[in-house]
Amino acid sequence: MAAKDLYEKDFYQVLGVDKKASADEIKKKYRSLARDLHPDKNQGDAALEEKFKAVSEAYDILSDSKKRAEYDEARSMFERGGFRAPTGGQNFQGGDFNDIFGGGNPQDIFANLFGGGGRRGPRKGSDLQTESAITFKESVFGTTLDLKLNTDGNGPQNISARVPAGVNDGAKIRVKGKGAPGEAGPGDLFIQLQVKPHPIFSRKGENLVLTLPVTFAEAALGADIKVPTLAGDDVTVRLAAGTPTGRVLRVKGRGIKKGAITGDLLVTIEVQVPRKAEGKAQEAIKAFAAATAHEDVRAEFISKAKL
Repeated sequence: MAAKDLYEKDFYQVLGVDKKASADEIKKKYRSLARDLHPDKNQGDAALEEKFKAVSEAYDILSDSKKRAEYDEARSMFERGGFRAPTGGQNFQGGDFNDIFGGGNPQDIFANLFGGGGRRGPRKGSDLQTESAITFKESVFGTTLDLKLNTDGNGPQNISARVPAGVNDGAKIRVKGKGAPGEAGPGDLFIQLQVKPHPIFSRKGENLVLTLPVTFAEAALGADIKVPTLAGDDVTVRLAAGTPTGRVLRVKGRGIKKGAITGDLLVTIEVQVPRKAEGKAQEAIKAFAAATAHEDVRAEFISKAKL
């Protein structure tokens, strides 16, 4: 595609966003359009496939702050008649192009922006983007995605992509050469990952976090308690006598391994209060209350309230 065709395009109009739209607004709009226009959802519809490619091309430029700034400058000059496509050596009118792009001409600038164009030779295909959901466990230990996507206009193809261990929700992985076709070769495919939440585990940096329920007796008297890990085995932690709700115990090296760094497992204690005590349990609690009646657990709290 010639440079003239590129700088005459209004990528903001293609995405349906304002020229002052923030990066988040552009991303949100693209994701909405990509879901509706994706070839997997509209197989056999050539018009929607072309529109999907145009949207992907626009997002590729507007999502990159450097490319967007250069495009905005060149587009502004084009709208004011400041330059036109080269026709025998006359590249620029009405000003000094050196002031904006350091001596380059529109052909060179858009060749850099779009991976080839104009006099620079054939252009590489556009990058494409899709989404994939993975489990929390897969995000921690890594996995391989097997996707079936329409990326070349010739029907679906199977794509295998490796997800490294320790990725966060919203991370992107790149699969080279699996984007839209082009004269100079295909673009790349970017896969944005959505990590499903786990029923009990979450993460804080490279540490795994869980809340462990314990009985009043275990917290008061102390106990050795088995704690599940994301790997599937159990570790035993020592609960000291008198452990309160909210205390955090650390299990070294049982967190997320990312490169040379391995996090820990952080276990937050939550003391469970019986919802209903009957019979001997009720008698034991009453006896405990009588034996500790001299202790005023709110004395310090009340004194602080009066400060």
